[in-house]
Amino acid sequence: MPRIIFHIDVNSAFLSWSAVKLVQAGEADIRLVPSVVSGDPSDRRSIITAASMPAKKLGIKTAQPVSMALRICPSLVIVRGDWAWYKQCSQGFIEICRSYSPVLQQFSIDECFIDMTGRCEPEAAVAVAARLKDEVRTRLGFTVNVGVGSNKLLAKMASDFEKPDKVHTLWESEVQQKMWPLGVRDLLWVGKKTEERLTANGIRTIGDLARLGQGSLRQMVGEKFALQLHEFANGRDDSPVHTESEEAKSVSAERTFPRDLSDPRDIDRALFNVACIVAHRIRRYHFRAATVSMFIKYKDFSVVQKQCQLEQSTDVTALILGAARRLLAEAWDGVTPLRQVGLGVSKLTHDFYEQMSLFEDPKMAFYRDWDRQYDEQRAEDARTLAYERKA
Repeated sequence: MPRIIFHIDVNSAFLSWSAVKLVQAGEADIRLVPSVVSGDPSDRRSIITAASMPAKKLGIKTAQPVSMALRICPSLVIVRGDWAWYKQCSQGFIEICRSYSPVLQQFSIDECFIDMTGRCEPEAAVAVAARLKDEVRTRLGFTVNVGVGSNKLLAKMASDFEKPDKVHTLWESEVQQKMWPLGVRDLLWVGKKTEERLTANGIRTIGDLARLGQGSLRQMVGEKFALQLHEFANGRDDSPVHTESEEAKSVSAERTFPRDLSDPRDIDRALFNVACIVAHRIRRYHFRAATVSMFIKYKDFSVVQKQCQLEQSTDVTALILGAARRLLAEAWDGVTPLRQVGLGVSKLTHDFYEQMSLFEDPKMAFYRDWDRQYDEQRAEDARTLAYERKA
């Protein structure tokens, strides 16, 4: 039986959800004018978390300070984010999607995959997707895009073809026609540095990448990443749609030292490394963590472990590392040599509600940018800093 996967993505989620609430209150639709959502509209240092299409056409982007956006558009409409309302909108959106298939994987607060295999025939998939799209718009007041494909990769690529309020297909038979002409940066997991490396070698489109021999590709991006890129460029992805019950409950990493260490700088560097890998892993699977734990192991193999609850669920490396450093200060005397250090996160959730308020802190823009650059580098460099455990 051929696989049928839908990827459903809310169009400009936070801006759209804010607009719906304002329209319900009898106010103008901010989706039609240059507008943004930010943590605190009265603070010019506040960071933009969402922008309308008219604002984006002016060059206004997410993660910009409000002050910069106002220089571009002095008449910009700025509204405060309402995270409780966003959570309610997300839940309504997911509820409708789940009514079409219980095999649902929430990819983030505003997007999900559903496995429609056996629930509709391939020739009826577009009509079913259009019905789902229209139901969200009619019942909830905002629009979504639905990508229909024969695997998760193709469905997600299809949902990005043209927005808003559209249904697109990308079957395996359509890969050469629809996907290969796209630039390499449009391929999932291809970051800026990988794009630069590929284009420097004459690889400008996904089709160029698909036709490239794996030996040449390995020389450019490394063996592990080369295999993934080659598979994706040819439209191949056999990953299942994971339901929530199948997902990880915790993620952890640890480092065992070649020799016992007692220098606090060395210990902190090791803790930094494992914090980076753990935070990267949960971002990759679109999780946020509410609990941080760390442990140290001495040369006699005795272990001391500490744990704390975060005020807000997060995937930000700096926040996870900060909590781990505080726990280390409680667990270690700063003198006795250590054999191993480890860090883990648990109480994982796809709920973005509390985490989004962090954008009120201007430092978060720097932390997020650092994390984005790290994630791109990890995608390009398959070297393992520590091993991951999932429970």
